[in-house]
Amino acid sequence: MHTAGVLTCDPPPPPPPPLAAELSTSINIKEPRWDQSTFIGRAKHFFTVTDPRNILLTNEQLTHAHKVITDYREGNVSPGLTEDELWRAKYVFDSAFHPDTGEKMILIGRMSAQVPMNMTITGCMMTFYKTTPAVLFWQWINQSFNAIVNYTNRSGDAPITVNQLGTAYVSATTGAVATALGLNALTKHISPLIGRFVPFAAVAAANCINIPLMRQRELQHGIPITDENDNRLGESTKAAQQAISQVVVSRILMASPGMAIPPFLMNHLEKKAFLKRFPWMSAPIQVSLVGFCLVFATPLCCALFPQKSSMSVSRLEPELQEKIRANHPGVERVYFNKGL
Repeated sequence: MHTAGVLTCDPPPPPPPPLAAELSTSINIKEPRWDQSTFIGRAKHFFTVTDPRNILLTNEQLTHAHKVITDYREGNVSPGLTEDELWRAKYVFDSAFHPDTGEKMILIGRMSAQVPMNMTITGCMMTFYKTTPAVLFWQWINQSFNAIVNYTNRSGDAPITVNQLGTAYVSATTGAVATALGLNALTKHISPLIGRFVPFAAVAAANCINIPLMRQRELQHGIPITDENDNRLGESTKAAQQAISQVVVSRILMASPGMAIPPFLMNHLEKKAFLKRFPWMSAPIQVSLVGFCLVFATPLCCALFPQKSSMSVSRLEPELQEKIRANHPGVERVYFNKGL
């Protein structure tokens, strides 16, 4: 610039900001973010998977996460994407889309809906447990919800047929109602506190019926087993038995805190003046107590056993042991997905 005979120079423009290093495409987003060989790592994973806030995500947010993950798998990294954003997109994607079919899952069947749905159903089962129509209605609602969850989270390798779904649904509902009504009849002459535990016994019985029936194909034909490098070695019914028994234990323990702690508190509260004046508050208080328990019990009980479970070759079926020892002599342990 030239002013009044004096030559001045404009300051040089600032250098462009350094380009952010592009995110590596070698992050393994097929596996969870945290170490699954430790309980803490599994708990962190399941706290993220079962986060109830995921059911509030909009279609736009789900579509964006779907695009980020699909692009990343194809080796295309969205500009400016950070590792934290990638993992967040992975968990949003996993919360809404089926891992085998890629379809968007039914909202109330997603893992993120477990806490709000279970707290409402369990709270009502435990509030309205004294009359036969109430027991029938709430046990039926609970088993209908279980059928939706089991259908939504079915394995793509072994799809559930409509007949299997119907058989499991009818059997589990019948088992739960029969247990609840039978125990109600027995507890009429015992303390009211014992009566409050009847719904828990019914749910435990239903889980013992429902889950093996839903997964009967696995018990009949076996589930895929692999070595530690994911090389498929065959199908094992012994692995299926271990997987299903671990899931039954997890599901019963998952229901335990929400169905074991509130009865003591409610038994105490119902003797107080507040609930005598406002008896309609009983259900909301019970639902809230159950919800508080489930927020912690659901992820912690899912984390009890590794998702990628394992067993010694010596515990497999004899013919499978022979086949593995002949074709893969160095393999001592086999691995399999236990389901949820």
